[in-house]
Amino acid sequence: MKKLLINILLLLSISSLNILANETSSKVDCVLLKDENSIICKYTHERVNMQKTVRFEWHEPDGVVSRVRAMVIPAGHGSVYDYRYIKGRTSGLWTLKVLDNNEVIKTTFIIE
Repeated sequence: MKKLLINILLLLSISSLNILANETSSKVDCVLLKDENSIICKYTHERVNMQKTVRFEWHEPDGVVSRVRAMVIPAGHGSVYDYRYIKGRTSGLWTLKVLDNNEVIKTTFIIE
């Protein structure tokens, strides 16, 4: 009985590791550098052996899309950056969406 329980626990732990490994590791983060008047956003994903094109969408606080930009990620690379200047941007809660195939990854940030 003890061996059976140990085997079941071992099987469950291996299964959970496989599930975690298969989850998407894509994410997008933005940093506001007030000293440099910059908003820098970085999209990271699992490295693949082919070139990919992703789309950045910058959404203003009122929901208007102020910029759409296609970004090429070279084969073997795991990230791409986009940036904008803070000055001249509407204050409030902004949303950045990255469209990667059928996946939409988003983050928000506040411009004061």
